[in-house]
Amino acid sequence: MSSTDRDREQNRFSARVNRYARVGTNMGGIAAKLAGQRLFGMEVDNEKQAAELASALGGLKGPLMKVAQLLSTIPDAIPPEYATELSKLQSAAPPMGWPFVKRRMIAELGAGWQKRFESFDREPAAAASLGQVHKARHQDGTPLACKLQYPDMASAVEADLQQLSMLFSLHRRMRPAIDTREIAKEIGERVREELDYVREARHIAAYSEILADEPRIRVPEVFPELSTKRLLTMRWLEGKPLLTYKEHDLEDRNRIAEVMFRAWWRPFSHYGIIHGDPHLGNYTVYEENGRPGGINLLDYGCIRVFPSSFVSGVVDLYRGLLEDDRERIVGAYERWGFKGLTKDLIEILNIWARFIYGPLLTDRTRAIAEGVSPAQYGRKEAFRVHQALKEKGPVTIPREFVFMDRAAIGLGGVFLHLRAEMNFYRLFNEQIEDFEETRVAERQLDTLRAAALVASAPPN
Repeated sequence: MSSTDRDREQNRFSARVNRYARVGTNMGGIAAKLAGQRLFGMEVDNEKQAAELASALGGLKGPLMKVAQLLSTIPDAIPPEYATELSKLQSAAPPMGWPFVKRRMIAELGAGWQKRFESFDREPAAAASLGQVHKARHQDGTPLACKLQYPDMASAVEADLQQLSMLFSLHRRMRPAIDTREIAKEIGERVREELDYVREARHIAAYSEILADEPRIRVPEVFPELSTKRLLTMRWLEGKPLLTYKEHDLEDRNRIAEVMFRAWWRPFSHYGIIHGDPHLGNYTVYEENGRPGGINLLDYGCIRVFPSSFVSGVVDLYRGLLEDDRERIVGAYERWGFKGLTKDLIEILNIWARFIYGPLLTDRTRAIAEGVSPAQYGRKEAFRVHQALKEKGPVTIPREFVFMDRAAIGLGGVFLHLRAEMNFYRLFNEQIEDFEETRVAERQLDTLRAAALVASAPPN
């Protein structure tokens, strides 16, 4: 490693340390200013504070950006002005240069690591919040994707979660409509899990089982002998970005959207498991005879396992809305863990429920939403919920909602990007046709055991 390369890498990580220090100072300054405004009865300019917060956080480009963007999809998890600013931030960290990659690979596979590959690309094929992916080739010629975690990410994640805690603390001073304590716990657990690539490999094993009868959804094969807790080596799945197909004919766009629907709803309705981060970069489309054949499901760091009772609540709420059965609707909310529900709070929750379930409630071909951009999907309804809860709340959101809600909004955004027009009612009812809570619990436990994830199985 030349002195120039070494200096470049040292400067890059020194800059990262300095950014964390600067963010802490800036966040503290915002907190002090906000406290002073409240103390002296001054009106808080949320828009200005949001811009200052985004400026304070914007240099990190690490795990916190992923979390901040997630929060922007949850009604009143943070003020609307904050959500708008944070949604603009980028989640990708600066890529590691080749000298650092070599050192990281030595740390994971030993000094002779390069001899274990026929080839290994120096430049990353993709970068993300926790690591980067290099294309390689197995000694037997199999194309590989090597996902290598950035150094010191565990400490970076903990630092980011501390900043998140400060963000929530700021929000609590604004008389919020939603208590964010359970949200903070859920996000912390899920983000920490994403650091463990052994766990992610087990998630892949579980999804291989779950989607075994879905030929249009491809799950990568893992190569355990070339994987560690910080390195995950998988078969490279060739495909094109999903947005490549935005201008294709409706038949192609609908085909992709239908497969996406099944890729998300089948694991949840049959196994109580979801892919909690339906980001556009987590999917590619493979082709057959020049037309889209199906999707490659690429990232398994953010997988959420739910109690079968929660899944049952999802089905009950749907059927309650479909049949206007108030008792069934309230029962579903209570099964999810909502407490102290009043008539007013139930009606407010129903605003959000009718938005999420809306496309599934009518037996007709339709778009997921009309006249809404992917970036604005759910914002109007979230604002209505926010305003109503300001008067009738606060309400504590069960922690399971965080990634369920994020996934539903993200999936809807994909359908908007594709301008899909489908009968969502029939697609959904096909998934819940033979729903039985006990069968979901049994399938889930069997799958988690087979994938060595049984310790993560929730009580049912």
